[in-house]
Amino acid sequence: MDSATVLKFFQEITNIPRESGHEGPITAYLQEFAAKRGLACKTDKTGNVVIAKPASPGKENVPTLVLQAHQDMVCEKKAGFGFDFLTQPIPYEIEDGWMVAKNTTLGADDGIGIAACLALLDSQLPIGKLECLFTISEETGMDGAFALEPGFFEGSTLINLDSEDEGQMFVGCAGGIDTTATFEFHREALRKGYKTLKVCVAGSQGGHSGDDIDKGRCNAVRELVRFLFTELQYDFQLFSIEGGNKPNAICREAQAILAVPADEAEEMVADVKAFSELLAAEYATSDPQVHAVCEPCTCEGNPIEEGDASNLIATLLACPHGVERMSADIPGLVETSTNLAAVHTEGDVLKVITSQRSSVVSELHAMAERVEAAFFLGSFDVEHHGEYPGWKPNLQSHILEVCVASYKKLFGHEPEVKAIHAGLECGLFLEKFPHLDMISFGPTLRGVHAPGEKLELASLDKFVAHLNDVVLNFE
Repeated sequence: MDSATVLKFFQEITNIPRESGHEGPITAYLQEFAAKRGLACKTDKTGNVVIAKPASPGKENVPTLVLQAHQDMVCEKKAGFGFDFLTQPIPYEIEDGWMVAKNTTLGADDGIGIAACLALLDSQLPIGKLECLFTISEETGMDGAFALEPGFFEGSTLINLDSEDEGQMFVGCAGGIDTTATFEFHREALRKGYKTLKVCVAGSQGGHSGDDIDKGRCNAVRELVRFLFTELQYDFQLFSIEGGNKPNAICREAQAILAVPADEAEEMVADVKAFSELLAAEYATSDPQVHAVCEPCTCEGNPIEEGDASNLIATLLACPHGVERMSADIPGLVETSTNLAAVHTEGDVLKVITSQRSSVVSELHAMAERVEAAFFLGSFDVEHHGEYPGWKPNLQSHILEVCVASYKKLFGHEPEVKAIHAGLECGLFLEKFPHLDMISFGPTLRGVHAPGEKLELASLDKFVAHLNDVVLNFE
C-alpha cells in the first residue's frame, strides 16, 4: 500500500454522496468493492459494514486487527454556492501540497480513513487477518456505533482512522450530548411606515465544535444576537433569525430579518457598519474575513410579537458558548465545552441546536444543565439527546506501544500521545466491547466541518508509511 493508492481511493469516494443519514451509495460502493475481490462482507440492519481479509500464508497466528472509519461526512457549503451533496461530486483542488475543497467540506473526515482501509484490503502485504469496520452516521449521533451488536467483528485490537493531526496518537476522547431548545412565539402586525432589512454576520471561519472550540473563532449566531440585543433600545420588529447547521460545527453565517421605521433605516445601516468594524478588530487574528452587513429585503407575514422577540434575543445571548474548563491533568486539553450551533425560525417556533462535550461525565451533565437553565429562564422547551460516552485513556495499551515504537523507528522521534476534545466512536466501542485495545491516528486535516476543509498530502505519506509498518509488524 502506498499513499498514491490511498489518494486514488479517496478521489473515488469524493464522487459518492454520503451525507449523514444518506449513506446508501457509499454502503453499496463498499459492498461492491468486497464482492469484486471475493472478500467476506457483512452489513447489519443499521448499515454498518465489515469487510474481512484472511491472513496471508504464515500469518495465521497473528491476532486479528480491526481498522475502523465512518462512512458519512459533514456536508457544509458556503452561503450562495449552488451545490447538492446528495447528487454532486465534491469539487476539490490540489494546490500547495494540500487537497482542498474551497466552497464545501472535503469529506476527508473520514473519507481518508475509508480509503486507507480499502488500499490495505487491496494490497498484497503479508499481514494477519484484517477486518475493516465502516460505521454510519458518526457525525450526527454515532448511530452506527450505538447499533453495533456482539459478534459483528471478531478482533480485539482496533485502530480508529478518524484523527486529524499526523504525529499524534490519540488514546482518549470526550463524551458528548446535544441539547435542543424550542420556543413557540406569537406574531403581531407590521407597523405602518416600517422598512424591512436583513442583517447578516458572515465570513467566520467556523470549524469543528470540539477540535476548534478553544481557538476563539467567531460564532456568527452569538455575534448577531449580541448586535440585536444592543439594538433593543430602538424601535424595531423582528421577523426571524437563521444561522448555523450541524451540532458539531461552529456557526459561520447568521442573519436576522427585521423592520425599522423608514426614517431610521439609514441609522440601522450605520449601526451595522460600526458593528462590522468592531468585529473585524476583535477577530482580526482568528477570523480575518468576518463582517456584518445590512441591506433592504422583502419579507412576507408578520413580525414576532415585541415581548417574545426581546425574550428570544436575550435568551440566545445568555446561552453559553465556548470553553467551560480546561483539563488540570493534561496541559492544553479542553475538558468541557458547549457550542451554540444553530438557530432556525420554523413557522411560529424558534429552534436552537447546541452541543456539549466533556471528558468528565459529571461535567458533561452539568454543562448540559447550565445550557438548559439559560433556556428555562427564557421559557423554552428543552430536550437532551444523543448522549455518547467518552474514551478513558489506557497508557498500558499494547497497540499504543506498537504504534509508538513504529513511529520512532520510521521518523526518528516519538509521536505525541494525547486525548482529544472531539468525540470518537471509541468510547462506544469500549462500552460495548470492554476488552478492546484501541488507538486513533490519521493524516493532518484542517478546517473539518467547514468549507475549505483540506488534507495535507505530505502528512498522508507519513500516515500511510506508519499504518503499513504497524499492520506488517503487529503480533
